[in-house]
Amino acid sequence: MAHTPSALPLVDVHAHLYDAAFDADLGDVIARARARGVQAVLTVSETVPEAHRILALAERYPLIKPCAGLYPTILDCAAAADMLAFIRAHHDRLVAIGEVGLDYWKVQDEAEREMQRDIFARHIALARALDLPLNVHSRSAGRHTIAWLREHGAQRVLMHAFDGKASAARLGLEAGYYFSIPPSIVRSPQKQKLVQHVPLERLLLESDSPVLGPDQEQRNEPQNVWLSCLHIAAIKGVSVEEVAHSTTTNAQQLFPCAFA
Repeated sequence: MAHTPSALPLVDVHAHLYDAAFDADLGDVIARARARGVQAVLTVSETVPEAHRILALAERYPLIKPCAGLYPTILDCAAAADMLAFIRAHHDRLVAIGEVGLDYWKVQDEAEREMQRDIFARHIALARALDLPLNVHSRSAGRHTIAWLREHGAQRVLMHAFDGKASAARLGLEAGYYFSIPPSIVRSPQKQKLVQHVPLERLLLESDSPVLGPDQEQRNEPQNVWLSCLHIAAIKGVSVEEVAHSTTTNAQQLFPCAFA
C-alpha cells in the first residue's frame, strides 16, 4: 500500500536552527518537518551564545533537541573554557556535545591545528565524563579526526557529513561510530560512495540546515532529510521504510536522551 512521507519516522541528527536564516519562519520550518514525519531535530551550537539560544528554542519547540559545542575553527582557549563550563552547567538538558571536531580545510597552520586538537580532546574528555555522545565535524580531516577520537577513548560518536574516503570511514566503523547523511547526497558522488560502504545499521539522517541541501543555492531545512532517506534506499537497494526505521532506531540508540 502506498504511504505518505509523514507515515515514516525520521530524525534529523544535525542542524543549526538558531541560524538567522530561520528567524522569520522557524515555526513553519518546524511544522513542515513534523509533516514529513521528523520526530526530533538535534540542533548543534558553534558558540556559547548560540548554545543559550538553542536551549531557549527547545523550550518553545519540543522538536528541537539541544546540543552544545565549540566549532572547530574557533581557536580560543577562553571560549573553549566557557563552552566546557556551559556544558557542565546544562548537561542535564543536552542530548549531545557538538558541533566539535577538527577542520583541516580552514585551519592549515600546524600550531593552530595543535590547538584545535587540544580543544577537541577537552570536549571528548567531558563527553566521556558526562556520558554524552559527540556530534563531530571533520572537514578535510576525516582520518585524523577518527584517529584522534579513538586515541582519546571516544565511544559514542556521530561523524556528521563525513567528507573522507571510505577507507577512513572504515576505521570509524571499527570503533562503533555512526555516519549521518545530508540531503546534498543528491549531488555528491562522495556521499553516494560513502553510503555504499557504510552499513545501514550505522547510518543516520541529517540536514545540516541551513546548508548542505539538495540545491546549494537554496536554504536547506530539516524536512529534507526525507531526500537523504530516499537516496540511501536507492543506493542500498532496500525500501524507504527500512531506511527510515533503521536510521531512527540508530538515532534512538546513539542519542537516547533525545527520546526520553
